[in-house]
Amino acid sequence: MSQIALFSADTDEPRLVDVAGLLAGNGQSVHTALGTRVSVVVADRWRADEIVAELTAAGLEAETVISEEGSLVARTLPTPRLTALHRSWSRGAVKTVPPGWVPTARAVRLWVVAGGHSEGGRYLLNLDPHAPDTHPRLATSLMRIGIAPIIVGARGLTPALCVTGKRRLTRLHETVGPAPKTVGVDADWPPEQLH
Repeated sequence: MSQIALFSADTDEPRLVDVAGLLAGNGQSVHTALGTRVSVVVADRWRADEIVAELTAAGLEAETVISEEGSLVARTLPTPRLTALHRSWSRGAVKTVPPGWVPTARAVRLWVVAGGHSEGGRYLLNLDPHAPDTHPRLATSLMRIGIAPIIVGARGLTPALCVTGKRRLTRLHETVGPAPKTVGVDADWPPEQLH
């Protein structure tokens, strides 16, 4: 018998704190005179569209742009409403994880949308290769919500938190909720059950 998930992106209303899920991955925050902008480079159009929709649902203005390098970027417009988030996730110019951070279900969903993918019976949540000191803290943060990952690729260009095992994958799927209704998303979404 399965349990009802009480901690799920399906049951939570979007909030500003959820944007931290983008920073948990390879997202960046930049503070300007107009406020803070959070942005993340993504591999697929569906990811950018879903992030913009989630940010808009949280009451932020957001857009998708193509960077000078030709990468697809989902980002907020600068706003003072994200300044506290920026300050808690940075020490000077260095990204950090706030002490004791417990990700909301929607934050984990945004992390999955921004850069998660299934690979051979396991699920990988991308980490920022330029902020290796955040990796252990992010693993601990997921443990706080019942998902125990391991860090893989720490010395490479694509570090990630790896979630394996039926219980952990089920917990991850229950946390983030169903995949967006876009063709091709299922391969990049935490599996509902192992096959």
